[in-house]
Amino acid sequence: MNKTAQSVWENCLSFIKDNIQDQAYKTWFEPIKSVELTDNALYIQVPSKFFYEWLEEHYVKLLKVALTKELGKNAKLLYKIKMENTYGNKQPFTEQLPSAHRQPVKAQDVDVPLQNKNPELKNPFVIPGIRNVKIESQLNANYSFDNFLEGDSNRLARSAGMAVANKPGGTSFNPLLIFGGVGLGKTHLAHAIGVEIKDKYPEKTVLYISAEIFTQQYIDSVKKNTRNDFIHFYQLIDVLIIDDVQFLSGKTGTQDVFFHIFNYLHQNGKQVILTSDKAPVDMQDIEQRLLSRFKWGLSAELHQPDYETRISILKNILYRDGVEVPEEIIEYVARNIKSNVRELEGAIISLIAQSSFNKKEVTLDLAKQIVEKFVKNVKREISIDYIQKVVSDYFQLDLDMLQSKTRKRHVVQARQLAMFFAKKYTKASLANIGSQIGDRDHATVLHACKTVDNLVSTDKQFKKFVDDINKKLSL
Repeated sequence: MNKTAQSVWENCLSFIKDNIQDQAYKTWFEPIKSVELTDNALYIQVPSKFFYEWLEEHYVKLLKVALTKELGKNAKLLYKIKMENTYGNKQPFTEQLPSAHRQPVKAQDVDVPLQNKNPELKNPFVIPGIRNVKIESQLNANYSFDNFLEGDSNRLARSAGMAVANKPGGTSFNPLLIFGGVGLGKTHLAHAIGVEIKDKYPEKTVLYISAEIFTQQYIDSVKKNTRNDFIHFYQLIDVLIIDDVQFLSGKTGTQDVFFHIFNYLHQNGKQVILTSDKAPVDMQDIEQRLLSRFKWGLSAELHQPDYETRISILKNILYRDGVEVPEEIIEYVARNIKSNVRELEGAIISLIAQSSFNKKEVTLDLAKQIVEKFVKNVKREISIDYIQKVVSDYFQLDLDMLQSKTRKRHVVQARQLAMFFAKKYTKASLANIGSQIGDRDHATVLHACKTVDNLVSTDKQFKKFVDDINKKLSL
């Protein structure tokens, strides 16, 4: 007998009815109608957006199990939301949304051996400390492999991430370092690996944390004299994901404690995943012994997405949000926003928002307006390396000469300008700026900034240098 949308949904309902209370079944499942069955996708109609959100939050696992029993492991569920009389139209308006098939990642219970003198292990995520350690993974379940689309720009990193998720700590990709520019998906991929591991190995303790928060927790542990508890807490983790590891640069104490945690986890077959905006070879002020460990496993780079990948990303966002847009508009956005995925997402979401809030149709003209404003307003992140290149090109100097110890006046001025603009355009510390521009200390950088400020107000030619370089960096 051929399956129909009705027969598949009725079988799902009989399974669901056996697994929830009668009142919940009557409230949330009786009003649903089956609409269409195509290949392995079932479309069901629900009365409102709230209804859809409630089902996704509370019953997505049950729905997934029921549908898998009927249509196999590749089963998909899509909701059609019937909006009555929207914007005064007589006909009901239907919105279509796919099921995320995901619940939030649950907190993890960890058994702590009570061998040390103080049986209360300090959890740096909880203040002041707890006896039974419950560790929130800090993972975002919306960042999954399903919505991290594969392309030439990310194939190596994504494949390595999948391999790690299938066998955490059991591959040669340990640590796995994912690096690349802003907005290319490093954080998304790191979360996706963690979420996949929790799906496959619920008993494993996974923790995602940014290097900045890790540093702050370490500083707090030193103040409170609980450094050993801090180290012991992190040694309990099976899969440790540290985002933006380049923020450890110049922080000697944090690097030292991370070195001991890393060694313990690696020796005990635990998985370490790191993300960074630069390759290990380009990291400044990171101890050599730590850098060598970053290179033990695999360093996988994320590149800017190519045209085909950008098209796929846009279509996926539109599908996820239940919006239909003409092909020519998708192609226009993909052709004009090339830098990174985050900007691509921002542009298409702005376009959808403009259309829905102002009740305008999505046209090519509207897309051009949005993209033009969006591209103009997106500030490119300026690095210290880029500033040094712009300054040395402007004064027709070699980069080596700019960073050298020479005291020739024109070189010193160029060096001071590089330091001045590095302080203005980056979030780097004075010590970090100094170490990258000729291995100087923070006092030299401070002196350089004061000198530039003084010369701007007293020397017209010098002011022209500053204005010209400023324009080049602001383009």
